[in-house]
Amino acid sequence: MTSIATQMGLLLSALNGILTPDKILLIFAATTMGIIVGAIPGLTGTMALALLINVTYTMQLEYAVAFLLSVYVGAIMGGCYSAIMINIPGTPAAAATALDGFPLARQGKGGKAITAGIIASFLGSIISCLILIFATPYIYTIALKFSQWEYFLLAFFGITICGSLAGGSSPVKGWIVGFLGFLAAMIGLDTIYSYARFTFGSRNLIAGIQLIPALIGVFGISEVLIVLSERVPYMLEQKIGSVLPNKEELKQITKPVARSAIIGAGIGAVPGAGEDIAAWVSYDAGRRRSKEGKKFGTGSFEGLSCAETANNACIPGAMIPLLTLSVPGSPQAAMFMAAIILHGVRPGPMLALEDPQFLYTTAITLFLASFAMLIMGIILTRPMVHVLKLNRKILMPIVVPMTVIGAYATNVNIFDIKVMFIFGFLGFILRKLDFPMAPLVLGLILGEMADKGFRQALMQGQGSIMPLLGRPIGLILIGVIILSIISGMRKYAKDKAVHQETSTVSEGPAHD
Repeated sequence: MTSIATQMGLLLSALNGILTPDKILLIFAATTMGIIVGAIPGLTGTMALALLINVTYTMQLEYAVAFLLSVYVGAIMGGCYSAIMINIPGTPAAAATALDGFPLARQGKGGKAITAGIIASFLGSIISCLILIFATPYIYTIALKFSQWEYFLLAFFGITICGSLAGGSSPVKGWIVGFLGFLAAMIGLDTIYSYARFTFGSRNLIAGIQLIPALIGVFGISEVLIVLSERVPYMLEQKIGSVLPNKEELKQITKPVARSAIIGAGIGAVPGAGEDIAAWVSYDAGRRRSKEGKKFGTGSFEGLSCAETANNACIPGAMIPLLTLSVPGSPQAAMFMAAIILHGVRPGPMLALEDPQFLYTTAITLFLASFAMLIMGIILTRPMVHVLKLNRKILMPIVVPMTVIGAYATNVNIFDIKVMFIFGFLGFILRKLDFPMAPLVLGLILGEMADKGFRQALMQGQGSIMPLLGRPIGLILIGVIILSIISGMRKYAKDKAVHQETSTVSEGPAHD
């Protein structure tokens, strides 16, 4: 393990190499570009990085790292703008943000909600950068112990928290919708034998259901249909007001930051998990631990902070398995890995010997990009709040072409537009029946991980689950899953009892 003195020496050397006017200007410009991309529904950070890799061919390594990581940081935060303003997450990582961000916008606090998301994202990213620098060897050790059983249990745990994401609805509704997303993830070629499942002879379904078109449909098209079906649309505050949270709101924002940052960094260190899973897990943990958990989903700054802190904290965390194991922690991290390989950097165990300074160059770049995100994000907040002044029945027809472009641009496939509309109608029907939407997306994200993990684990154990009993991390995850299910059912039973008691009291005088 590298000594503290050696770490500090490498850190200072990397700092001297990055703190130049041209690189700082590049970081600010790239972060602003990422924020704009992230704010447009359908144009995700993954897509931006995939398109911009070509731009870095002629750049030196330090400039390419600064450019791509800054776009990455800006895009993940930028998704909160549209999630808060129009209830359509700009990126999958911002889906959890919409649960509290949009209700706050409806209360005339859209500007404050965006600023709260920016501050939470900044703090989460900074804390996670410190974890990346000083705790990489320890988090690496934990992530290295994950086998296929742990991946399966982690995905299954994601479905169990769908009961909590159901809000005031029955946890069973959350689980039903979550497993519906699981089922959608099974469509296409399976990841082991490449056998077509649930394709019904359609060639277009062989590639499976793509996440971005499905996400845009669930949160975008369904929202458009809901708005157009409203006879009397809600009224928004005409005055923008202050975009800076007051003292009490700042207290709510900073309260869950440490916990959410650790969750985000930890999940980022799990290969393949990603920012969207980090946001959901952090949001669920915040709901459970908060004294005001019942306010989550109704316009809570604390709930908003839980989601936004974790998704940006996941970015430095995703660098840990990438740099140490050559396994990206998220799709965006995979794009970054492809770019640095083109520049001659070989991620993996030998990187510490071949280029020991690269880890610190990455961490400091993320640190500076976080400051650029804070400054540029707040500058762009007030113009974005003006979106609230638009009549949403006028805005939504404008949003539809953008969502179509976003769905099509993912794979340049007309079929993805059809998928978007199908999931949009499905989301509209489920929302009318008071089913939560978040578990559907979460199930779709986790389905492949659960399917692949479970089947490969059984193959390694020759059809037996006995090897799981010898894995402490797996047993811990099983315990957490059981507690999550029991907690969800108890919460539902308690809420139902309170509701029945309230109904009995209110009906009492009528019988007299």
